Amino acid sequence: EFLYCDLTSMKSIRQFVQQFRAKNCPLHVLVNNAGVMLVPERKTEDGFEEHFGLNYLGHFLLTNLLLDKLKQSGTHSHNARIITVSSATHYVGKLHLNDLQSRCSYSPHGAYAQSKLALVLFTYRLQHLLTANGSHVTANVVDPGVVNTELYKHVFWVVKVVKWMTAWLFFKTPEEGASTTIYAAVSPKVEGAGGCYLYNEERTKSADVAYDEELQRRLWTESCKMVGISDEASRLP
Repeated sequence: EFLYCDLTSMKSIRQFVQQFRAKNCPLHVLVNNAGVMLVPERKTEDGFEEHFGLNYLGHFLLTNLLLDKLKQSGTHSHNARIITVSSATHYVGKLHLNDLQSRCSYSPHGAYAQSKLALVLFTYRLQHLLTANGSHVTANVVDPGVVNTELYKHVFWVVKVVKWMTAWLFFKTPEEGASTTIYAAVSPKVEGAGGCYLYNEERTKSADVAYDEELQRRLWTESCKMVGISDEASRLP
């Protein structure tokens, strides 16, 4: 069943959540998978830089608005699960807390990498808060690998040619790219396990900076301000 949600629009996200709530359904799995890559400098309707607004803030708001549903749906033996799709690009990402919108010096590569690092930081902070609240919900982050999709439509034409020539050898199919996300969503092997970075269905170490708890807290607080929700986490360690 399809419900429309535009992750570049805070209004659309709120409308989607309202429509979903009206169905009075449980919510056992939330997969945050949407994204853009290397788009030219432009803003969402709320004025956010598009990589940061769509890839990160849209998922941040959506997840927070659905958290109570996830908490209601999870049980001790079957946790509800949040899976957020990041990228190996986060390893080279830098989080500029004083310039999250990349206004000072816009780089498509830098903005994309920052948004993917933000997703990892968000997942780790979210799991910390879920654990502190005793919630039966887990949050994990997935690296799907290099997948042959339309995500690459904004790369240079030379890269497109190389991709076209080598995709069969180096790129995963969309089905292969989705495998770790599906693993994180349904596998009994990760039941009750949260705060993990998963690649090829294995727990892997993410970038060192992603484990910086102070940076996680500061990003969370700033994100709450940007999307207009209360930072209830500020009362927790």
